[in-house]
Amino acid sequence: MSSIAPWRRLLAEFLGTALLVTAVVGSGIMATTLSPGDVGLQLLQNSIATAFALGALILTFGPISGAHFNPVVSAADWFLGRRTGTGLKGKDLAGYASAQTAGAIAGSVLANLMFDLAPVTLSTKDRAAGHLWLGEVVATTGLLLLIFALGRSGRSAVAPAAVGAYIGAAYWFTSSTSFANPAVTIGRAFTDTFAGIAPASVPGYVIAQIAGLVVGAGLLLVLYPGVGETADTLVVEHPTPQGKRS
Repeated sequence: MSSIAPWRRLLAEFLGTALLVTAVVGSGIMATTLSPGDVGLQLLQNSIATAFALGALILTFGPISGAHFNPVVSAADWFLGRRTGTGLKGKDLAGYASAQTAGAIAGSVLANLMFDLAPVTLSTKDRAAGHLWLGEVVATTGLLLLIFALGRSGRSAVAPAAVGAYIGAAYWFTSSTSFANPAVTIGRAFTDTFAGIAPASVPGYVIAQIAGLVVGAGLLLVLYPGVGETADTLVVEHPTPQGKRS
């Protein structure tokens, strides 16, 4: 487990999630402004900006907190590592999830303000349907498989590019446009823009994401029985020059 001070890790998770949602919401607003009437082009612009921003944010905050930005990733890290004493502890999980959710809401507020909108504009975009929930199960399961497979195989260094690429692709191959993140889902309810989700649709998405967590964790235990031994790779402590503080 990382020796970095807990408050620093929580701040990194708050800031990283906030900036991720700012990128998602802000690029959606910009896309609808630049390409009015062309939803396909808007989604392309939104997905590319999100993928690039996510990769950059993982590089920025990963050395401090592991750059989870997602309660599902944090919960999987806790669950898979609990038997081997690796990964997040229970109290860390609660802190991470709280910081991520608060950060996601702040990110929507920031994006709204940057584009001269009211700070909070609750979304009216209904996303409640069975096929969308199935898309969230698929998106979340795939995200967990990717992240923990990279850690188990010693390839965590490529996570920024790989995770960004996966989310960018999942925008297009899932019916739900791949939220795959309870905190981000909640945050996106606070903006009535391209990337928004109506508050009434949030519970269905979150339940589907939790289902994806269960499926993903189960598959990881089958495919990589020793996956818990490397859970600490998702809470990364960065190397520092000798005699320097991290």
